[in-house]
Parts: sequence; structure tokens; C-alpha cells
Amino acid sequence: MDTDLNTLLARIAEALERLAPPPAPAAAFEGARMFRHDPNGAFLAAPDYGLALDLLVGIEAQKARFVENLSRFASGLPANHALLWGVRGTGKSSLAKAAFMHLASGQPSLRLVEVDRDEVTALPALFDALRERPEHFVVLCDDLSFEDGAAAAKALKSALEGGVAGPPANVLFVATSNRRHLMPRDHAEGRGLIAAAEDAEEEVSVSDRFGLWIGFPPMDQTAYLAAVRSYATRFGLKHKDLDRRALQWAQLRGARSGRVAWQFIRDLAGELGVPLPA
Repeated sequence: MDTDLNTLLARIAEALERLAPPPAPAAAFEGARMFRHDPNGAFLAAPDYGLALDLLVGIEAQKARFVENLSRFASGLPANHALLWGVRGTGKSSLAKAAFMHLASGQPSLRLVEVDRDEVTALPALFDALRERPEHFVVLCDDLSFEDGAAAAKALKSALEGGVAGPPANVLFVATSNRRHLMPRDHAEGRGLIAAAEDAEEEVSVSDRFGLWIGFPPMDQTAYLAAVRSYATRFGLKHKDLDRRALQWAQLRGARSGRVAWQFIRDLAGELGVPLPA
């Protein structure tokens, strides 16, 4: 009877092991500078970001402030977690990645780990995993907002504060968002007034954990054309009606932004048969 029971238990254990996800491979940060954090815990190497920092025009003040803060962190000096907020397409994510690449060439221990906004609740465990590493990590979350409510906000607060151990000194968190206080627009739908107000207070308090707020206002026509001309000069794209074509492109898109300028340049480069970085 005992033999039969042991055999049955062994079969159950084997079945559970087959159902369990494989353990995440040991983190290796030697082969790349940029990584994507997989929800299962793995760090997936990514290619270097190809857009040069000096190609981001119209955001000179934002660029200088962010690079200064990131440079302090890379040098082991005190720095603040950063929230880059503003209208879409104004260069928030591009600035974070281009500034990282700009500094990483002179700081061999600097790494960037990008996390999906749906994985905010995993940030405390991620920060703990990076705490004991010798590298310095910029953890980037693009388009952050708390669509799932206060639970995600509490997880991010826990990661930034670090609990009794304190925040890891070798991790700098950078988030981009279209909203300054990170709250979804339909925040109160389906919630009582008291519960919605409590959730809102929880989420607003998270934005207070970012010591550096950098705003990105809409791009005016002068800045938009300056971006187009800068790209065209860098890549040798010559067209007699460059400004007119660029303005027509923005009108069709219904917006002027650094992203729209880059998309126009890609279209023009394709027309002229000129290759561009990805």
C-alpha cells in the first residue's frame, strides 16, 4: 500500500513539475547595454538605440535637465527618479533612450532595462533582483498609467521606496506618460465616490515619488520645421520644397511633433532612396 502511494505521489510531483514554468535563466548583462524584462523574469538583450541625442531638437531645456540627472546617477552621485510627461510624440521615450546611449559609451557599467507598463506590480521584485548587481541600471517604463487602479500604484511606491532596505542605489527609475499624475481618464467609472477618491490619492502620491518632473509641451511650427531641417541636414536629404512638404505632412497627420517630423523624414528618405537608421 505504501509503495502504491509513493508511486502515485511521485507521478503527481512529476506532473506538477511539467506544468510549472521553467525557471528564469540567470541574468547576464555582459552582452548588451539595453535589455527587455520578460514577465517570466528573464532579461532579453536588445540592440542599441540608433537615434543620436543631438537629433532631438526643440526640447533643449528638457534634454539638458535629463542628461544632467542621468549623468549624476551614472557617476555614482545622488540622482532623482524621473517622470517625463506631456503630449504624445514630443520625444519623451526617445530622450530617455538617446540620453542613455549618449552616456553609456563612457560608462561601461550602465545598463537600461525596459519594462512593460502592465508589469508594474513586478517592479519590487525586479528592483530587489538588481540591487546586488555591480552595474547601474536605468529602468524605463514607457507610457505609464495606472489603468488597474491603486494596486499598481502601491507596487510602484513600494519599489521606489524599497521598504525597510531602502531603495537600491544602483537603480534609477524613468517613466514616460501623457499625464502628469499618471491617472487614467476613466478613473472614476464603476467606482464609488469615496473609493475613487482614495484611489486617486494613492495614484497622485506616486507621482510625488519622482523627484524630477520634466514637461513636454506641444511643438509649434517653428520647432517642427527646425526638427525636419535638422534631420534632413544630418542625412543629406535635399528637396527644394522641404518646408512645404513637411507642413503638408503635419496637416495630414493633424499634429506637429518630433515623431511626425521623423515619420516625414523616413517617407522622404524612402522617396529619395536614402537609407536611415531604424
